[in-house]
Formats: sequence, C-alpha cells, structure tokens
Amino acid sequence: MKERIIVALDTDSPESALAAVRSLSGEVGLFKVGMELFQRGGPDLVRRIREAGCDVFLDLKFHDIPNTVAGAVRSAAAMGVRFTTVHASGGKAMLAAAAEAARGTGTTILAVTVLTSLDDGDLASVGFSLGAAEVVLRLADLAFTSGVGGIVCSAKEVAAVRARVGKEVALVTPGVRMAGEDAGDQKRVVTPADAVRLGADFLVVGRPITRASDPREAARAFASAMREGLARRGGD
Repeated sequence: MKERIIVALDTDSPESALAAVRSLSGEVGLFKVGMELFQRGGPDLVRRIREAGCDVFLDLKFHDIPNTVAGAVRSAAAMGVRFTTVHASGGKAMLAAAAEAARGTGTTILAVTVLTSLDDGDLASVGFSLGAAEVVLRLADLAFTSGVGGIVCSAKEVAAVRARVGKEVALVTPGVRMAGEDAGDQKRVVTPADAVRLGADFLVVGRPITRASDPREAARAFASAMREGLARRGGD
C-alpha cells in the first residue's frame, strides 16, 4: 500500500521539500510538487527528487487552449514525472490534446474534476446548477472518453466514478484524513480505509504525514489503514 501514497510537499522551500523526501523515502510511492513549490524549485527540484530515487506527481493543473496545454504536458513529460494534472473542465479538445501529448512518454495525465475544497454551495456561487457529485461524474465521463489515463476526485464520489470508468483508469483521491483528524481546508473528506474500499488507487496526503511528530510512522499508519480498506473491498 505504501506505493499508493502520494505525499504532498506543501511548502515553498525546495530544501524543506527535499528533507521530507529524504525522510520519507521508502515509506511512500510518490511526492507531489504543486504550484507553490514549483515556483521556487522549478525543474531542478523535480530532477533532484527523481535523482533521490523517487517518483514525482507534478500538480500544476493545466487549463488553457489545447495547443498550449499540449506543450505544457510535453514539458512536464520531459522532466520524467509520473503524473501531471489538467483541469477536466478545460473541455474535450483540451483533454484529448493533453492525452495525446503524453502518449508514449511514461507520464500519465490526471484530470482534476472538482476540488475537495469545494462543496455544492461553492459550485452554486460560481454558476453551476448541479451539485458536486453530478459535476464530478460528468467531468469524469468527459476525461475518460478523451483518453486521459487518470482522474482526481473526492473519495465521496470515487465509487460512482469507478462504476463509470471501470478498472483501466487510475483514480487519485485527495482530502483524506485519519478518523478524528482536523479536515483543514478540505470539505469532502473520508478516511484512507474508506477511500480505498470505495475504489481509490492512490491517496494524496500532505500535512497529516509531513507535519506529524513522526512522519515515517504516520505514513505507515496510512498504509495500514489502506490495507484494511483493500481487504474490505476484496483486494485487487
């Protein structure tokens, strides 16, 4: 299960990020470099994480015209990242362009559906007439039919998405917390056991691991909970 844990390096300091990578190497599968950190560390940081023997999830959530997104995906793939993200709301042409740009590179495109920091009220405030659950399914369908290899969604929608897209598409779930933990700025959260039981393949975890008193032990606790969830779903 540890290979299915993606640790979010939620810092603006490349040196702090690399310290976390060294601390957690061997306990988790990937490290997520997001917008804040990439602005400081850039491609060199990605290279240094990979030279440490770790895979990278580059989470920049590309959302632009198809040609521009395709170019961004090619640049991400040239860094050797395992995953990179686009917004599913960018539309079918953009998603298809991203998928084609990644083809044969070893980089998998993940389409972000609805951020776990948003709920039905937030979506309504920006003009959506549908709730989060229905928007996620529509965007997941769009991503799947566009040839994207993975989908990012809340674990609250992951079972429904899995039923739509089958087992060929990787489902990545952020907004995961152990029972009783503070949800922070996340609104649609579940436990790691439930996320895996419902069909998630990879879990994105940040502060509950990186800010734990013993990050390695925290990572092991997440892996143990994920094994429990897999057993409850019957294993696969």
